[in-house]
Amino acid sequence: MNHPLSRIAESLGARLEGRGDLVVTGAAEPASAGPDQLAIAMTPRYAEGLARGKARAAVLWEGADWQALGLQAALFVPRPRFAMAGLTRMLDTGPDIDPGIHPSAVIEPGAELGVDAAIGPLAVIGRGARIGPRARIGAGCVVGANVQIGADVLLMAGVRIGRDVQIGDRFIAQPGAVIGGDGFSFVTPERSSAEVARETLGGAPVGQTGQAAGTPPGSHWVRIHSLGAVSIGNDVEIGANTCIDRGTIRDTRIGHGSKIHNLVQIGHNVEIGQDCLICGQTGVAGSARIGNRVVLGGGTAVNDNITIGDDVVTGGRSGIASNVPAGRVMFGTPATRMDQQIALYKAQRRLPRLIDQVAALQDELRALTDRMNDTVPGAMAKGKGPDDTGA
Repeated sequence: MNHPLSRIAESLGARLEGRGDLVVTGAAEPASAGPDQLAIAMTPRYAEGLARGKARAAVLWEGADWQALGLQAALFVPRPRFAMAGLTRMLDTGPDIDPGIHPSAVIEPGAELGVDAAIGPLAVIGRGARIGPRARIGAGCVVGANVQIGADVLLMAGVRIGRDVQIGDRFIAQPGAVIGGDGFSFVTPERSSAEVARETLGGAPVGQTGQAAGTPPGSHWVRIHSLGAVSIGNDVEIGANTCIDRGTIRDTRIGHGSKIHNLVQIGHNVEIGQDCLICGQTGVAGSARIGNRVVLGGGTAVNDNITIGDDVVTGGRSGIASNVPAGRVMFGTPATRMDQQIALYKAQRRLPRLIDQVAALQDELRALTDRMNDTVPGAMAKGKGPDDTGA
């Protein structure tokens, strides 16, 4: 598609300098940009790339001399990264899902499709499912029985949605996401080793080495079935190969506006608030409750049955083992306040030097003791100093 710079500037609320009639067809990094592409050079470190590329127009940092950079036009925005959201939205052509229903799709009896819904090849829409207007269902997707999906939803190829799941408007699921699989809930007839370990924190033997406490030999795991479903609000996005388990009795819930990245596991009965950001490879164990506007860095692990307050932020690879108050910034495993964790990390790095210093002090003390013993033989052994006459 062709985009005049004047139209892009108006859409982004950007200040345009130079030729507004220039037309671009896409965006590129400065060094590889062609004459019909808009170079993205939002900081001075990209200036050298502009000289190597062929862009005639660029998005620049405030104060840049666009003419000296050899450009014919430039866009200036107050918040460059936020402008990227609007710019990429304009330039994104979206997935290749043809209008209408593909001949190979299976629409089971009782399913309802909204106006202008598009169903891709080999997709399956279950009995009683309701698909909202303008929804786009990609190739190989499976939408289970009695699922409700809102307007303007996009399911990329291979998304699976289990029965009874409810999803709001403008939902996006990347390829391979699974929403509404059974929760990981199992129990043994007697107390299991895991239960004993949790109660005693490892203070008692478990399993066959401690048959009085823990899973007896021959005991087995029995499934607790998932009777709940998953409820997802409006404007939620789910990443590739992310899994959200259905609840045991009540629904697992994801609030409006929350974004969940790739390879994330959300356990049964979890509640996630509004406008949260859950980064890749995070795992949230069953029945955890996460407040609004929480950001969980990549690889964060959240224990079951704990509460994380509003506006909490965790650093990557953090392990959240207990409740976290609202507004706290956490880091490490087990996670503590980030400033405390960094102080501990710095202290830990100093430990080898501290050990060497202590060893050197011990050597000096031994040498001093030896010299005192040589000066007054036997004095130190009798508790007498070198000037102690005993009188």
